[in-house]
Amino acid sequence: MKPPLEEVRLDRWLMAARFYKTRSQAMKACEGRKVKVNGTAAKSHKIIRVGDEITLHHNDRYRDIRVLGLAERGLPPPAARELYHEEQKQRITDEDLELIRELRKLDRQNRAGMKGRPTKKQRRDMDKFHDLQR
Repeated sequence: MKPPLEEVRLDRWLMAARFYKTRSQAMKACEGRKVKVNGTAAKSHKIIRVGDEITLHHNDRYRDIRVLGLAERGLPPPAARELYHEEQKQRITDEDLELIRELRKLDRQNRAGMKGRPTKKQRRDMDKFHDLQR
């Protein structure tokens, strides 16, 4: 029988806990600075231990996670949920998320007609849009 794990690579744990389907997706998220461990941006080879706090930016939402268990391989969903505890404070509500998605869609449509540098009015509109996202 194998002894319990004391440490695991971050990308392997993210895949085992079912945040990403594949290890390469987890690696890309780490490379894109979408994953923080204990408040610091982490690379995929970062070693994590029980008790570490992970912040993910995933699907337009931040998720705060505390590591409760370790695994290197994918687990069934009920077992994977036992590997972590997720804080339930939401920074963005579902309604706000829908509004942001709609604004992004409108912004893409408006930019399709733009050529070259934006006009002063277009710049002001873009600034208003970016202020709404913060």
